[in-house]
Amino acid sequence: MAQNVYECMVILDPNKYAQDPSGMGSQIPKLIDRFGGEVLVSRLWNEQKLAYPIDGHRKGTYWLTYFRLEAGKLTEFNREISINETILRSLTLKVEPRLVEALVAHAKGEGKPKTAEPEQPSRPMHPLPEVPAEAAN
Repeated sequence: MAQNVYECMVILDPNKYAQDPSGMGSQIPKLIDRFGGEVLVSRLWNEQKLAYPIDGHRKGTYWLTYFRLEAGKLTEFNREISINETILRSLTLKVEPRLVEALVAHAKGEGKPKTAEPEQPSRPMHPLPEVPAEAAN
C-alpha cells in the first residue's frame, strides 16, 4: 500500500503539557512509530488562547507533526488520537507531494522562503518626452 505524507495539528491540554512537556510532545511520534510510520518533524507550534472554550479550557498548546504513513492505517491513527484524553482537538491532512519538502523544511526552521526579485523593465514604461533646452527656459 502507498505511503503518504500527512500533516497533523493537535491541540493539547495546556495544564498537562506544562506538567510534562517532553512526555506530551513524544505522544504523537510514539503513536506514529506504533503504526509503522516515519516522523519527518514533530514540534511545539504555539500556545495561545482558543477561539472558544474546549472542555473548559480557554488556552491550548498546538503541536505540529509531519509524518509518512500507509494510507490504510490513517483511520486507526485518527481513532487513537480521538480517544486520547490529553488531546483536545486534532486535524490530519494529506500533504500534496510537491509541497512536502518545503513544508517540512519550514517546520524544522531551515531556510527562509525565497523572495522574488522585482523585474527590471528593459525600457522605461512611460518615457518622458525630450524637451529642447531652449524651450525649458
